[in-house]
Amino acid sequence: MNTFGTLFRLTSFGESHGAAIGGVIDGCPAGLEIDLDFIQSELDRRRPGQSRLTTARQEGDRVEILSGVMEFPAGGGKLHTTGTPIGFIVRNQNQHSSDYDDLRDVFRPSHADYTYYMKYGLRDHRGGGRSSARETISRVVAGAIAKLALRQLGIDIKAWTQQVGDIACERDWTKLDLSRIEDNAVHCPDPVIAQQMEELILQVKGEGDTIGGIIAGVITGCPVGLGEPVFGKLHAQLAAAMLSINAVKGFEYGDGFAGVSQRGSEQNDKFKVESLKLKVDNNSSEQEDTRLSQSQLSTFN
Repeated sequence: MNTFGTLFRLTSFGESHGAAIGGVIDGCPAGLEIDLDFIQSELDRRRPGQSRLTTARQEGDRVEILSGVMEFPAGGGKLHTTGTPIGFIVRNQNQHSSDYDDLRDVFRPSHADYTYYMKYGLRDHRGGGRSSARETISRVVAGAIAKLALRQLGIDIKAWTQQVGDIACERDWTKLDLSRIEDNAVHCPDPVIAQQMEELILQVKGEGDTIGGIIAGVITGCPVGLGEPVFGKLHAQLAAAMLSINAVKGFEYGDGFAGVSQRGSEQNDKFKVESLKLKVDNNSSEQEDTRLSQSQLSTFN
């Protein structure tokens, strides 16, 4: 269960204290220009040690692409995908395995230590092994390449910190300046709320404790009809991807759980129907067809 996706598939591998974290991407179309600076910038966003809010561990996290790309003269000498599997690694550099020696016989709470031991009869006590958050490196690299492909289709994906503890950015996302997400260490587009979040994190960190949060995301330009019935629904696949991240404990789509306080009439989609009748030519006889074409249905708020 280390592979995710159908047409665009990622298989990830590696442990936190192994030689590297890496992955293999299958299904990436040929001829896609690979922007290494963009991929690295996405990795830099998750890299620890960038502010006093996160762990002080320093990791270079430089991606190395091993296969599936090539410089083509026709492409101006820039890297492009070849249509073959894209293999990549990010080498683990700041390893101090001896720091975990006192955990050889201790199960850490809120970690996978105990479950791994009960399931496999052994565990990698050095930083969590395969259950370490460093596994997300492979998702970031694959996600960056997916973003490059989606750009060509006019699809844009943005995510930001919506809440830390009880401090929340409650403004509607359409009222936020999402270009300011990277302006602060907590990646919140509201600078006032971001400052409050930072203060809370530092307070909790000073007490030797931790605090949770909520990430919000918006996909714009998404075409109609993605996903498949029944178990391949788009929001079901999104939930599976997000809930497989080890620290994620909940997923909401649309109004999420807030919808329980609304009536059904408040939540119903509204359609503007221009015509319910279509003329179709079937064996030279005209028949009425009540199916709605895409151009005849438009949604509005």
